[in-house]
Amino acid sequence: MSGTPDRIVRVVIADDESIFRTSLRQLLTAPPSVIRDVYGIDVGMGFEVVGEAANGHDTIAVVGSAAPDLLLLDMNMPRISGLGALREMQQHSATMQTIVLSGQVTKANLVAAIQLGVRAIVGKEEPTESLFEAIMSVLRGGHWLGGNVLGELIQLVRAGGPSPGAPARQPFGLTPREREVLTLVAAGYPNKEIARTCAVSEETVKHHLTRMFDKVGATNRLELAKVAAQIGLVSEP
Repeated sequence: MSGTPDRIVRVVIADDESIFRTSLRQLLTAPPSVIRDVYGIDVGMGFEVVGEAANGHDTIAVVGSAAPDLLLLDMNMPRISGLGALREMQQHSATMQTIVLSGQVTKANLVAAIQLGVRAIVGKEEPTESLFEAIMSVLRGGHWLGGNVLGELIQLVRAGGPSPGAPARQPFGLTPREREVLTLVAAGYPNKEIARTCAVSEETVKHHLTRMFDKVGATNRLELAKVAAQIGLVSEP
């Protein structure tokens, strides 16, 4: 790929580590051809870092003034946490997509992040390719979860433990496996990926979907996603 990218994505980087912010900025502003050659990912777009912040308070201000397309957000920042800042920004940044970058994600933070509309969670220990995969997925309207994070989410769903304040019992008579599949459907995973993640066949996934359609009265996957939001598994799609 050469020449000027067809699209420039405006990015804000929010992390309390200066060296990490610098590394991300250099990574994102590399030419698309370099990203393709080094990491094997054809991003097909360019990135412009329009702002940086070292704490949650400044993140709110920078996002408000820069109006980015994408926010790369650390969960654990001083003054206001990353999720606290995101909660404050919700009503002012409806078009901004958020990817959380974190060294460690607790189950409570995982659920809170999903409910706040975070579209991807990438562990800081993940390879660089994972960040670009997450970015591409999010900018295409999808979701992305790192392997460790996905495992935590599945364990949480299997345990029937949604966020504080959500109903203690799941309605509609969904089984733990159906809740697991429902969460992955709401996260935008196709049947093939759900089957791989749950270690079952695609036919089994289709069987679960049919049963869930009947139980909740849904007619399509979007309506299933709304049910997932209703019972506290994910944010409203």
